[in-house]
Amino acid sequence: MKRRDFLATSSLAALSLPLSGAASGIADSPPARLLPVPLRKGDTVALVSPSAAMDDPLDLQIAQEVLEALGFRVKPGAHLAARRGHLAGTDAERAGDLNAAFADPEVRAVICVRGGSGAARLLPLLDYDAIRRNPKALLGYSDITALHCALQAQTGLVSFHGPNGSGSWNRFNADQFRQLFLERRLMLYRNVADAGDELVQRRNRTVTLTGGKARGALVGGNLTVLTALAGSPYLPDFEGRILFLEDVSEAPYRIDRMFSTLRLMGVLDRIAGLVFGECTDCDPGNGYGSLTLSQILDDYVRPLGIPAYTGAMIGHIRQQFILPVGGLVELDADAGTLRMLEPVFRA
Repeated sequence: MKRRDFLATSSLAALSLPLSGAASGIADSPPARLLPVPLRKGDTVALVSPSAAMDDPLDLQIAQEVLEALGFRVKPGAHLAARRGHLAGTDAERAGDLNAAFADPEVRAVICVRGGSGAARLLPLLDYDAIRRNPKALLGYSDITALHCALQAQTGLVSFHGPNGSGSWNRFNADQFRQLFLERRLMLYRNVADAGDELVQRRNRTVTLTGGKARGALVGGNLTVLTALAGSPYLPDFEGRILFLEDVSEAPYRIDRMFSTLRLMGVLDRIAGLVFGECTDCDPGNGYGSLTLSQILDDYVRPLGIPAYTGAMIGHIRQQFILPVGGLVELDADAGTLRMLEPVFRA
């Protein structure tokens, strides 16, 4: 058979097959929910850098001081201060630090020092069997979305979308951490109500897209990073999930393209509810014809008919929620809230 004929026959055969989970990048049988061990003051936490390198060594020192101020002993990754181009060391070095942190019996949680880019490069290098045997909380956001997705898809481990070690640890973020990690509360995530000197509140407002309530496990993070995992085995299951999204410095046409990708993948048809946080610096540029973020959400989210709202304190903002990725929550789109329904740490 000629190569051209073989390719044509193979293509027809492929078209006759149903779209499998592997082909669509969505897991067919997701792993059971796996809870991390709890944290207590005095425990040891690992500080790792899976993504971009730090520009200023002082930021590494501040990240360590933050965790010490929260009451923990800090074990820096062996390559925390390494650099290769824009990355915090080679892929093997960064993945090695993550694998070592999960395998270390002394370490009770893993804190990512920053995002940037590069975490997705590590996904094939992670020891998921060791992570399953040693379930620990992982905290970070932005590019760390790649790790949250992979942990969900490969192990079912609940991880935490929230401030990186070098980020802002203002009173709000520190209180969120203490309530969730140390007091182990079932959190109610409601935006801070503070009108300041305005007659009515302008900042931190939520906007209902479609009213109602929905329950499901949380999945999501940074929209750009999540959609970049399309077609890979590291994209988690979306069936019946509550999808939360955020982004930064993306032109509206790119946001539109990413939502189109989610729709074409079938993701939007599978979720039970949606929360869009902040899209920082995502305003239309100068010129004619740019869609706005509101129009994009109207096009893709409102027609779904599922409970959805925007404006949650999630994303590249100073005060941000710490969300349990994989944790069971209730979304109330009219009230603009998320409420945890079950503990997210082992008893």
